[in-house]
Amino acid sequence: MSEDFNMSMRKFLKQVGVTSQQAIEEAMRDKGAPGKSYAVKAVVTIEELDMTHEVTGKITNQD
Repeated sequence: MSEDFNMSMRKFLKQVGVTSQQAIEEAMRDKGAPGKSYAVKAVVTIEELDMTHEVTGKITNQD
C-alpha cells in the first residue's frame, strides 16, 4: 500500500482511538459504577465499499 494510504489510515485510527477513549472515560466518570464491567462494541463502516468491521469486548471501570 502507498505511503499516502498508510498515513491517512493511521490518522483516522488515531482519531478513532483518542476520541473513543475520551468518550468512554467521560461516560465512566458520569454514569459508571466502580469496578463494574461493561460490554463495549466498536463499528467501523465504509459504506461505499460495503464494509463493516465490528470489535467487541469488555471494559472494567476503576474502583
